[in-house]
Amino acid sequence: MGLFAFIKEAGEKLFGTGEANAAAADPAAANARAAQAIHNYIVALKLAPADLGVSFDAAKSLVVVSGTAPDQATREKILLAAGNVAGVAEVENRLSVARAEPEAQFHTVARGDTLSAIAKKYYGNANQYPAIFEANKPMLSHPDKIYPGQVLRIPPQA
Repeated sequence: MGLFAFIKEAGEKLFGTGEANAAAADPAAANARAAQAIHNYIVALKLAPADLGVSFDAAKSLVVVSGTAPDQATREKILLAAGNVAGVAEVENRLSVARAEPEAQFHTVARGDTLSAIAKKYYGNANQYPAIFEANKPMLSHPDKIYPGQVLRIPPQA
């Protein structure tokens, strides 16, 4: 359980430009559409457990995710997928884990960061960047495609 903070202006653009006007007219419907878009994104990444629940509150910029993840890594990837969406400032974690494992750390990418620099910071060795890249697949498609404000999963060292 817990609340995870994200940078609201950074992330995947899942909501259209007309969403703000629609939200003013019918906030409940706009929240439902946004929740469905986030749910569909998690499904497209092949991370969604069968019982995945997603809700969104635009007034609070809050996503709530629930369900049972098969393992800790999938749970964390679901949280990151939901949070690394433009318009989302916080993700409330109501996911349980079928198989308990050590938790990873999270790192918010700053301007000028590279996976190598992040690996050096957390592991003491820049050549460990592939571990961070692998831990963030399928959200990352290439080690060089990170952006300021993005939150990454930093797995415990093996």
